[in-house]
Amino acid sequence: MALKIVLKPHEKLIIGGAVIVNGRTRSDFVVENNVPILREKDIMSLKDADSPCKKIYFVIQLMYVDEKNIADHHKTYWELVKAVVDAAPSRKPVLHEISESILHNRYYQALKLTRKLIDYEQEAINNVRNTAGRI
Repeated sequence: MALKIVLKPHEKLIIGGAVIVNGRTRSDFVVENNVPILREKDIMSLKDADSPCKKIYFVIQLMYVDEKNIADHHKTYWELVKAVVDAAPSRKPVLHEISESILHNRYYQALKLTRKLIDYEQEAINNVRNTAGRI
């Protein structure tokens, strides 16, 4: 099934590992085969992966678009998951869901679930900052 994509001016997109940057005008195009696609809003750069949960997102993104190094990405993923579970055992159910998606090659679904993990992490960081600010 074909996927129609509309890109805003200067919007970035990853298709099958290739980074595409749109020009000055809006563009419409159709992807007719099944390849990994990430819009700019779903792309995380290495420099933005500055927390444990964001690193998990980044490595899942790599699994999705860099299949030739999948074994290395899986190894990194499981190391990061162990660290997050050790620090926040309450996140184990969502990490299980993410891992199930990965094991079934549903990387985009895993990325969407990881956004929830990042939101939780950010909330926890904000709570610690607020508590520390009151002391």
